[in-house]
Amino acid sequence: MTAELFYDLGSPYGYLAVARAPSVLGDGVELVPILLGAIFAERGYGSWAHTDARAENVAEVERRAREYGLPPVAWPPGWPPNALAAMRAATWARGLDGRGGFAAAAYRLAFVEGRDLAQLDALEDAAAAAGLPAAELAAAIGRPEVKDELRRTTAEAWAAGVTGVPSVRVGSDVFYGDDRLEEAAARG
Repeated sequence: MTAELFYDLGSPYGYLAVARAPSVLGDGVELVPILLGAIFAERGYGSWAHTDARAENVAEVERRAREYGLPPVAWPPGWPPNALAAMRAATWARGLDGRGGFAAAAYRLAFVEGRDLAQLDALEDAAAAAGLPAAELAAAIGRPEVKDELRRTTAEAWAAGVTGVPSVRVGSDVFYGDDRLEEAAARG
């Protein structure tokens, strides 16, 4: 199956999707980091994390994690974080290893261990866990080409119909939500 899974490391629903992607979508799924804040700006509204629906969605994420057989969710302090550096790190990591090991490691740190991905040491730990050169991460996330690549993938995702994360694109079809992975897999 050829599919792209668009994610932002600040998204707990993204965590659920990335954790399940290999078993539902197969090893061929490509994880594509995008900046959800830019998507929010395009669509004209932001995250449920800043609304009255926060508690309901937190409970829903925790319920789904249990249902999927994932570890209990540990919410990072001050969640949601400013994920810009994390998404630049994910973009850098994708250029080194497109298999999504960094995304999986970073999501585990954030939503299983409760680490704050706005902190550079957490990002370096995720890089090390994914077998990437963690000592290079701090310099890499400041490089213009990494910033430009994140802008490009985000703009392309928006143009393809991605209005939030996680979203899976199979051909020209976009499936928004971690609960639509099976539907995307059936389309592939």
